[in-house]
Amino acid sequence: MRAALVIALSAAVLLGCGGSSSSATQPGTQPVTQPARSAERADRFDGSRAFSLLRAQVEMGPRPAGSAKARELARWLRARLPNGRFERVDGGLINVVGHIRGKRPAVLVGAHYDTKDIPGFVGAEDGAGGTAAVLELARALKAMRRPAGAPEIRFVLFDGEECPDDTREFYSCGLRGSRDYARRHARELRAVVILDFIAQKDLSIPRDRSSDRRLWARLRAAARRVGSGRVFPDRVQPVVLDDHTPFLRRGIPAIDLIDFDFPCWHQVCDDMTAVSERSLDLSGEAVLELLRTWR
Repeated sequence: MRAALVIALSAAVLLGCGGSSSSATQPGTQPVTQPARSAERADRFDGSRAFSLLRAQVEMGPRPAGSAKARELARWLRARLPNGRFERVDGGLINVVGHIRGKRPAVLVGAHYDTKDIPGFVGAEDGAGGTAAVLELARALKAMRRPAGAPEIRFVLFDGEECPDDTREFYSCGLRGSRDYARRHARELRAVVILDFIAQKDLSIPRDRSSDRRLWARLRAAARRVGSGRVFPDRVQPVVLDDHTPFLRRGIPAIDLIDFDFPCWHQVCDDMTAVSERSLDLSGEAVLELLRTWR
């Protein structure tokens, strides 16, 4: 059943998803040509540093929500976010949050740090990649002078994105950290940018059909300015249920950066051999440009 879903989804992505999607799916799926590096490419996001942060998480081993390793990782993450702190989530989980001051309402940039509870699964892409990028974005933005009137930027690393029981409906079983945060804080936010599958080899990230069109257009414009435009092709993939979904359901413009064409989704091959420093750098540069120029 799941294999058939992945094959069908891959075909829809490769065809450009010309028809409407009647159902949503979870994150996962097939490589597209690696984007060329532009001669005009910006170099504000430290891809090497971010990749080291990715590797450090993978070296901790599996990090499923609620585990001792997840708690250890949460402490490590808190120390690396500006104004880092814990925010408790219903069910005994922990979101790790930080912020840079600015005007309210805030812009949230987030990722999930938990991994799927599968023996030997270390989630280099599915967990560590987005988390590493958020940490490096926070470090870079803290050191930058931003425009007058720039918004507050919140960094949120969500716990409990993965569903522990695949027989249950994903939205109510997974997305525990983002559903909790959206319930508490949606009124304080103007936009949400979620980083999920952004580090895999042969990276190509179309807009998922639910992601806000205007915010996605702003991201693509930022990507073109820094030479990462080909990472974000003018294509649409089916709706993906992910950490942006609880915010969309509360009326907040939100986008999800996810290359769902990933053959190692929820498989032990999602390790350091599945990810690329260059991919992480290209996607990170685009998001940094979007955030640093936001007025």
